Amino acid sequence: MNEFADQNNPGLRPGDSIEGYSILRVTELREINSFFYELEDTVTGAGHIHISNQDTENAFGITFRTIPSDSTGVAHILEHTVLCGSAKFPVRDPFFSMLKRSLSTFMNALTASDWTMYPFSTQNKKDFYNLTDVYLDAAFFPKLDRLSFKQEGHRLEIEENELVFKGVVYNEMKGAMSSPDQILVRSLMNALYPSTTYSNNSGGDPTAIPNLTYEQLTEFHRRHYHPSNASFYTYGNLPLKEHLAFIRERILKNFSRIDPKTEVPPQPRWEKPETVTYYYPLDRNEDPAKKCQICLAWLTADTRDSFEVLVLSLLEHILLGNSASPLHKALIESGLGTALSDGTGFDPDNRDTLFACGLKDVEESAAEKIEAIIFDVLKTLADKGIDRELIESAIHQTEFHRKEITNTPYPYGIKLLLSFAGPWLHGGDPVKVLRFDEDLKRLDEERAKGPFFENRIRQYFLDNPHRVLFRLIPDQMMEQKEEERIRRELSQLKSAMSHADLEQILNDAQALEELQETPEDLSVLPTLNISDIPPSVQTMAETDPEQFIRNLKTAPSAGFKFPISVYRQPTSGIFYLSAAAGAGSLENSLLPLVPFFCFAFSKIATARRDYSDMVRLIDAYTGGIGVSAHARNDFGGSGACLPFVTFNGKSLVRNTGKLFEITEELICEFDFASDLEHLRRLLLRYRAGLESAIVHNGHGFALSLASRNFSAYRILNETWSGVHQLQAIKKLADELTEDNLSNLAKDLSCLGKTLFSRDNFKAALIGEEEALSLAFSSLTSLQNRLEQRDSGGFGPPKIKPGQGVPREGWSTSSAVSFVAQTFETVRMEHEDAPALTAIAKLLQSLYMHREIREKGGAYGGFAMYNSEDGLFGFASYRDPHIVSTLKVYEKAGEFIMSGTYTDEDIKESILQVCSDIDRPDPPGPAAQKAFYRKLISLSDESRKRFKQRLLGLTRKQVVRVAEKYFDMSGKQQGIAVVSSEEKLKAANEEFSDHPLALYRI
Repeated sequence: MNEFADQNNPGLRPGDSIEGYSILRVTELREINSFFYELEDTVTGAGHIHISNQDTENAFGITFRTIPSDSTGVAHILEHTVLCGSAKFPVRDPFFSMLKRSLSTFMNALTASDWTMYPFSTQNKKDFYNLTDVYLDAAFFPKLDRLSFKQEGHRLEIEENELVFKGVVYNEMKGAMSSPDQILVRSLMNALYPSTTYSNNSGGDPTAIPNLTYEQLTEFHRRHYHPSNASFYTYGNLPLKEHLAFIRERILKNFSRIDPKTEVPPQPRWEKPETVTYYYPLDRNEDPAKKCQICLAWLTADTRDSFEVLVLSLLEHILLGNSASPLHKALIESGLGTALSDGTGFDPDNRDTLFACGLKDVEESAAEKIEAIIFDVLKTLADKGIDRELIESAIHQTEFHRKEITNTPYPYGIKLLLSFAGPWLHGGDPVKVLRFDEDLKRLDEERAKGPFFENRIRQYFLDNPHRVLFRLIPDQMMEQKEEERIRRELSQLKSAMSHADLEQILNDAQALEELQETPEDLSVLPTLNISDIPPSVQTMAETDPEQFIRNLKTAPSAGFKFPISVYRQPTSGIFYLSAAAGAGSLENSLLPLVPFFCFAFSKIATARRDYSDMVRLIDAYTGGIGVSAHARNDFGGSGACLPFVTFNGKSLVRNTGKLFEITEELICEFDFASDLEHLRRLLLRYRAGLESAIVHNGHGFALSLASRNFSAYRILNETWSGVHQLQAIKKLADELTEDNLSNLAKDLSCLGKTLFSRDNFKAALIGEEEALSLAFSSLTSLQNRLEQRDSGGFGPPKIKPGQGVPREGWSTSSAVSFVAQTFETVRMEHEDAPALTAIAKLLQSLYMHREIREKGGAYGGFAMYNSEDGLFGFASYRDPHIVSTLKVYEKAGEFIMSGTYTDEDIKESILQVCSDIDRPDPPGPAAQKAFYRKLISLSDESRKRFKQRLLGLTRKQVVRVAEKYFDMSGKQQGIAVVSSEEKLKAANEEFSDHPLALYRI
């Protein structure tokens, strides 16, 4: 691009006026082939940033500074409640309704510590303005009625003559505050920022949420949701002028400037450090001996100082970036804990940034030892200097990840917004975040003057008194004490109420139920039509490897010794290597070890290097190497289970040769046995990660448990990623004698040798022509090193599912429940599959959302159809109920068979499915997905055929398919619940004739 040659917005210059805005700045972002526009509305002072490029996935966002003064969750509850109807769109839930009427690739609302954001992205221009219209009206002109506040925030209801608290956010935060990592991060901010808004829980503390009044909510909206406190963002290839005109017409013309008084002041700095202790709930059946988390945390730089933020980001990588980093290595090798503490690392998003590090699974008495280790490492580095390779590696990693374009976990346009939202809202410069070459240049100049990073270690850590020694201690009675506190509070509330007060609670509950049951006219909402959906699917053409080699000036002499797929793609100077090894021939005794093998593989020694040198080499020359286990079904032939392990590496083009050298050394010379102590530490770290995932992904674990006996695919999925994987690893970790460790190393080595053989290996090369040429030149050595074993790994495993379907409850430390139910239907190639996909969307939007979320108060209720194996499932997330939720599932069949839905509902379900199908990927990840589809024989023709049948779906067909599969009489249904032991036992009292079999996670 030439300077200011933006084809989407020709002729715009700084100082120009456009649609009532003043253009403050226009800047070229060469690194991402984009142009940056910063504008201000001359009347309200609203800010607007636009990033213009050729990306067809256009993004939008409104962000407000939201500064809570307590922990009632007012910002979070407001985020929910503004999405419950607005002046122009007075329907009960326009946000969830638009999920059905859109082809959005992303829609959400996010509450951070000091801002609330409403972002979305879509590839369709009509859809873009439909969603913008709904988002703008929701944010600035919401209905905010009392019943919506009660539904989304908190309310009192009477159940069995007793008062109970309900509310979506109330239950969401009960679930969140059951999780040690959530408690640690929020408590750490409470400790480090006692004088500012960050001392409060912006999501809401369940003990404080019931104190929030409706009047406080509406006043918070009046002050915070005003254009003078708003920052608008647009991204993509649509013209800026149209965006600005739309926003002015819908919103800005109705407002004048105010002072919202939402500036966040800096935290006053301390003169001496503090020691603090917080607590989290632990299940009474667990051993609390080594279940503490200890960390040190410092307040560091102002987030507006992009240079210091870059320096601290680099220090994070130097000190903690991988298992060979000095602080990471010293903490883990101390043997005091199993993994780095939650919240470890540098957080740049608050007004004052913070840096934390520590250990989890430690004894309470280890606090001083951990503090001493951290300071010893920091002092040694400051006094003796930092290895230059560590610094160069950190800079390389920063360069790589700023250069790479991905849509994980958010679309790229949304990722850019999130990268600079914090500094932008506090008065910093987003351009310096997006274009950091100037800061890197300054860094080179500063480093040339002397021990730069060593001095920053002194400044931010050794000589910085604003720090806390933080202890998070388990309390096995905490959940019980909290339940007793709630009972006392509710009892006192009830005793102080008059008959009229109690009658009002009953009337409110009835009014809310009537509101939830009342049919709505959703025609006021904008929508798309079937004709707006492209009939095609995203495909990825392969380049013939033989032809490509013939065109090379220096073609490799050797032929191909394993299958190679080539994808020539514009990947912005990054090369991707993807490979797969079949796992079907592994012995059953080795199968449970596959996920840990994948976790550990790129973190261990080789015959040439110890693990420390190896991980440093990976960091210095690649953007990361990952190994993953996949339990899939073969879409071709019989549809048998097809397990495989993938190896993915990526690098800048200049390091393609190094990537292959590292890959070859890892695959051909891996060594699990030379450092058994390191192997033990990796196993404990892996276990800690599995344990922390339970409460976050409880619905996923429940679904896996309920599904596991339906097929070999499902039992393998549970073996590799479910509760049974955690149990297998816990058993292994609890019996780690020297002999057992040695045997584990042997098993892992046997597993690796079985996987990595020439006949069991398939690879994909992805990148631009230069990178592919380098890759072919480097590939020959790897092909020659792999041995031929005739392992036959790309076939079904020997594993078989158990007898009968589960009806189980699994207990863990959780204040909420996760309830799942599954049953069999048919797979993707069957003529009924498109209708089943639509039925899942119909059930979720028309039935589950109302019954599980609105009425039941759970954070989420889901209906899911898996076309790969034909399993249909229901699940709830952060659910206060078990029995009533299963009753909802029982009646789901009646609802969908009744046909009480319209042709418009069918159209909306098709839109939702196509939104999933058509979600775009950047060239590199898109090619990787194409390679995976090739592995499981999912052809582009099959995908197109499925989508075409879907687009032609009628209501009559949906009803026919519903009647065929949703009559539950006599149908085998797997049921699994993840919850607390007390809640499971209480549920079984109601299931006296058919109780859940109870187990502990």
